[in-house]
Amino acid sequence: TRDTHPEDYLNTQEGHNLPVVHCVKGSKGWQIVPQLTEFTQPPAVIIDKPTFGSSKLGQLLQEENSKEGIEQVEVIGLCTDICVISNALLIKAFLPEVPIVVDPKLCAGVTPQSHETALQAMASCQIRIL
Repeated sequence: TRDTHPEDYLNTQEGHNLPVVHCVKGSKGWQIVPQLTEFTQPPAVIIDKPTFGSSKLGQLLQEENSKEGIEQVEVIGLCTDICVISNALLIKAFLPEVPIVVDPKLCAGVTPQSHETALQAMASCQIRIL
């Protein structure tokens, strides 16, 4: 998923609570860094999400699971304590019988403490932390 916000981000509820303009659609900070573009080619799918979690991601994975059966989903990214935990829990809700794993070495939180707290919360919800 890719965080995607409008130019008036600061006028949104999230913007009021997290007043840091970021990932404005079309901006340099919204673009996938060149080092990762090879991973964005089909069959990869980029889901632009205006909020922490993406129900579209959950639905897409649920559809794929009904077609082929997903053995495991690994969630990595930024921020562990916002987007990673939101999407991991959302995926768990859509795919309760599919193991969900998070590699903490491939994630980062807003602070080291919030990163650890998010990992502990996910572990409590039966998400395996590698």
